[in-house]
Amino acid sequence: MPLAPQRADVPVTIDESKCIDGCTLCVDMCPLDSLAIDERNGKAYMHVDECWYCGPCAARCPTGAVTVNMPYLLR
Repeated sequence: MPLAPQRADVPVTIDESKCIDGCTLCVDMCPLDSLAIDERNGKAYMHVDECWYCGPCAARCPTGAVTVNMPYLLR
């Protein structure tokens, strides 16, 4: 089954056009191991729908490809 290009229903989204192939900085920063690298294209994606909204994945991304979709009530 192919992956959806952008999922808005998950806490973390990755802009594939900005994601550096093979970079693992966001994956390495996630304390829940919610992010992974797609072996087919070398891009990061959220493989489990769990997030603490802690933000190091987005802060560590050198290109700004990672967005943490924090719920309104937590802002």
